[in-house]
Amino acid sequence: MSNLANKVVWITGASSGIGEALAINYSKRGAKVILSSRREEELNRVANSCSGETFCQVLDLSKTDDFERIVNTILNRFKRIDILINNGGISQRSEASKTTLEVDRKLMEVNYFGTVALTKAVLPVMQNQKGGHFVAISSLSGKFGFFLRSAYSASKFALVGFYESLRLEEEKNNINVSIVFPGFVLTKISQNALSGDGQKHGLLDNNQKGGISAEKCASDIIKGVQKEKHQIISGGAEKWGVLIHRLFPRFFYKILRKKSGN
Repeated sequence: MSNLANKVVWITGASSGIGEALAINYSKRGAKVILSSRREEELNRVANSCSGETFCQVLDLSKTDDFERIVNTILNRFKRIDILINNGGISQRSEASKTTLEVDRKLMEVNYFGTVALTKAVLPVMQNQKGGHFVAISSLSGKFGFFLRSAYSASKFALVGFYESLRLEEEKNNINVSIVFPGFVLTKISQNALSGDGQKHGLLDNNQKGGISAEKCASDIIKGVQKEKHQIISGGAEKWGVLIHRLFPRFFYKILRKKSGN
């Protein structure tokens, strides 16, 4: 708790799921929490569940021209940003052959370009502070592709390349970078995912139904960030797929082919 007291933690995608759980957990640990997403009403609901100082800042990851103004608003209030958790984003549930290019572009625009743009808006703040921590929420789909997630997986792979490079470049400024690879987590990510034509998928995956809780995932993330881990893997049995993929790739893909994307 002591090293989080009065730390300023900014969380995108904070109106539900993992982001909501992170906000509540960080506030219990004494941090000052900034909650961002597109839905102001839901942000206020989450803020009311937090125990410490909070600030709700509406943010749309597709509207990158707003980011400089938003960062200045936060600095005027808190004077610094210690941790930025890039949790906001959208998913996809459709075969690549049935997914329009517009959907591919949408996911890259939000998950990759929006996240990178916000990081670049905050980066000078942390450089001037000579310290800070960026956390990027990727996915196990950012480690290896999976059924019905071609666009989502591509956007999460892209984040890994950017943040691994950023980590190397900013070590000189005492800036840490952690990349999180959640497996199946019981959230509304599948219901809110886009189908191949851009409509909302609207269905809860069986994989999600059996996933760990958002609270468990948030706890894993916070512990990993405190330990300054480069990679944080959270999930159930599926997280062992990372090790199997690395050591026994042919066996891994034999197993994967028997799985379902739903």
